[in-house]
Amino acid sequence: MPHVVRLTYAADVTQLSLTERRKAATQLDIARAAAALFAEHGPDSTTAEAIAGRAGVALRTFYRYFRSKQDAVGPLLSGGAERWRALLEAAEPGALPATLERAVAEALSVPDEHAAEQLGWTRGLLRAAESDPALRAVWYRVNQESEEKLLPVLTRLAGAGADPLEVRLAAAAATDAIRIALEAWAATDAPTTGAGSPAELAVRCLRELTGGISLLAR
Repeated sequence: MPHVVRLTYAADVTQLSLTERRKAATQLDIARAAAALFAEHGPDSTTAEAIAGRAGVALRTFYRYFRSKQDAVGPLLSGGAERWRALLEAAEPGALPATLERAVAEALSVPDEHAAEQLGWTRGLLRAAESDPALRAVWYRVNQESEEKLLPVLTRLAGAGADPLEVRLAAAAATDAIRIALEAWAATDAPTTGAGSPAELAVRCLRELTGGISLLAR
């Protein structure tokens, strides 16, 4: 199985060795090349060879990191989840509903050009995924991995007395809130900020999906 370093969040990258940072940078270059070619020609008309060429790497390097051309865009789709989880990892236990909302809103905010570009890539890939089952599978896998990584973070934030089942439900609901918000936003031409933006939709989805979880009762 290819070795994949799924790190795009700056706070995580600083903890890597020089070799790991170079690998992560190469992986991200390949991901951006794949996303650009998907936007230009569609996934069906894009080959792994074309992606490797656009990224300036050998085909064997491509397959060192990714199993398929669709798999190559995973780092772009997981970037927001990495940022969101890092914000939660830095939070203090207590007031979990408010902590989740703040982290969701901040993770999907657009403070700079890089964040806007990240959301642009996501919108294009989610639109392409509508007609590409393999690309949809990558998106679902990224969300499943995000939920699994989120569980121990929420366990710590919820505290020792929290019901493990409710913590698990909270992780699933929070992950789905962001997934559904991004999918809904990508299907429109709504802006990246304000009404109809990913951040606004995600907070709305989070409140709706977690309303029946007593751990997150307000």
